[in-house]
Amino acid sequence: MADISGMTYIMLILASYRLTHLIVFDKITEFIRRPFVKKVKVETNEGTTTKEVPTSMFGYLLKCYWCAGVWSAFFLGGSYLLFPKVTYVIILILSIAGGQSIIETFVGVNIKKVDYYSELHKKDSNKS
Repeated sequence: MADISGMTYIMLILASYRLTHLIVFDKITEFIRRPFVKKVKVETNEGTTTKEVPTSMFGYLLKCYWCAGVWSAFFLGGSYLLFPKVTYVIILILSIAGGQSIIETFVGVNIKKVDYYSELHKKDSNKS
């Protein structure tokens, strides 16, 4: 078995995260998921919403991030062990994108918090 360095292991984790997100959530891969899901109207307390529901086991695999995560880890890890030089380029690109998306999530959440607290402060100032 190949010896995987700590940095390569972290890169594999980030690449698997990004590939999983790409498969399950991203708009660009919606065409892959579309044949395996159907839209269903769901009644909630807020009203009627539309939800995508898998129509097959394959559809479930494409909509479930736990399932897709296992398969993306299997694919990337196995590919790296079999073809390290070719797969490394893919892993490098996906891991950079994965790290960036994690950072962007934290930045986006914090920007929303700042906006929220700013609005609260404005409301409190107007009450005084």
